[in-house]
Amino acid sequence: MLVKTYCAAVNGLDVNTVTCEVSMSRGVQFHLTGLADTAVKESYDRIKAALVNNGLKMPSMDITINLAPADIKKEGSGYDLPLAIGILAANGKVESEHLEQYMLVGELGLDGKLQPIRGALPIAIRARKEKFKGLIVPQQNIREAAVVNNLEVYGMETLMDVVHFFNGTTTYEPTIIDTRREFYEQQNQYELDFSDVRGQESVKRALEVAAAGGHNLIMIGPPGSGKSMLAKRLPSILPPLSLAESLETTQIHSVAGKISRDTSLISQRPFRAPHHTISQVALVGGGNNPQPGEISLAHNGVLFLDEMPELSRAVLEVLRQPLEDRKITISRAKYNVEYPSSFMLIASMNPCPCGYYGDPTHNCVCTPGQIQRYMNKISGPLLDRIDIHCEIQAVPFSELSQMQPGEPSATIRERVIRARKIQEERFKNFKGIHCNAMMTEKMLHQYAEPDTASLDMLRMAMEKLKLSARAYSRILKVARTIADLEGSENVLSQHIAEAIGYRNLDRGDWAERGI
Repeated sequence: MLVKTYCAAVNGLDVNTVTCEVSMSRGVQFHLTGLADTAVKESYDRIKAALVNNGLKMPSMDITINLAPADIKKEGSGYDLPLAIGILAANGKVESEHLEQYMLVGELGLDGKLQPIRGALPIAIRARKEKFKGLIVPQQNIREAAVVNNLEVYGMETLMDVVHFFNGTTTYEPTIIDTRREFYEQQNQYELDFSDVRGQESVKRALEVAAAGGHNLIMIGPPGSGKSMLAKRLPSILPPLSLAESLETTQIHSVAGKISRDTSLISQRPFRAPHHTISQVALVGGGNNPQPGEISLAHNGVLFLDEMPELSRAVLEVLRQPLEDRKITISRAKYNVEYPSSFMLIASMNPCPCGYYGDPTHNCVCTPGQIQRYMNKISGPLLDRIDIHCEIQAVPFSELSQMQPGEPSATIRERVIRARKIQEERFKNFKGIHCNAMMTEKMLHQYAEPDTASLDMLRMAMEKLKLSARAYSRILKVARTIADLEGSENVLSQHIAEAIGYRNLDRGDWAERGI
């Protein structure tokens, strides 16, 4: 007897429907074809134990299973459930009448319980696209899969629940989630707020400008000056995720297995802060079974690199392509996957190895050579992709104890959202561009061309402060954002002046230290 069940193969964010063809004939052998990896081949032992522990047994027949299409690699343990149901249906233990209407995914424990799998959300999207009536997933994956409408999604606890479902001996109801209500309820719930930050007004202004224009930013200051504290509060002033952005972000986290059981959609912009010992593969993604890296997990959010010069030079250099293209392509001998990686890079660093170069309260013990080698760890091409550089100093205790709470994030966020709406209207006819940081050189001349007085100021600043040539377009982009925050249609001299102040690492005194 030949029976077909349906499941899915996940490759990056791409999902392909897989047909599990189960055929039985006389004999005692088990054959599995269709480019299956070790985890899929081991399914026979898990299925056999699950059947025995639930009062069933593996048929004493010659079983041949083909996973079609055979030229797509099948990885992971999510094929256990469709294979088990296919074997039982071919043996007459499960009614096969409705099998073609459902896609099934799930790993089997030896006791028959269903274990969670990765990529439930993109699989659900694929099932709807392929016009399946429903999708059966482990109970732990139900919330992320059920966000897909026009698809019946069932969360099952055990293999026998699925058997009873197809045999009609037990009635189950599909899970329905009010996606929009949950999404909007959780959007503005932030644990960290800028009102906690006392002082540092210039740095908070720089972060506001960065959030308003989608600009990358680096903070330079001594230990204890508040760099990490400020960076962690940046998501609280970013514009809220749209439903489309949330769905895309959730898919990436679903494939990586980062979705918790009580989560349906990611409603807040991601904030990823990897340790400085991170490897290239962990940052960009890949591995034997391709998985998203930190830069893709930060998609539509923030990637924070604390102590940036402490990361290896090779790791830092792999950031250049995704910062420019806003996607990462991973090519290996056995696979080729692409992940989106449109994120804001927020970095921090000390001004020298000891951290106290230029600090008024501590003496720096570093030699000029040590400082130069430290600063040289960040290459010019990488620095070229960071629009805003700002220095930060520790706030003295005498001032810290007397200061009032800072401006709340909600107030700053309102200004950021107004500026982003201006940019959305400006770039509505440009595909893939929605903020000032994405402007091309041609667009700069169209939307950020300074007047004569501003151009003269910029020329004088570049000559006097020894600004590099790469600073020119960055200053114009940031100035355009500052003008948007003020609601100004034109880029004026005061906007240029503030933008010039955000190019600290291009100044001559910093350049002499190695950059």
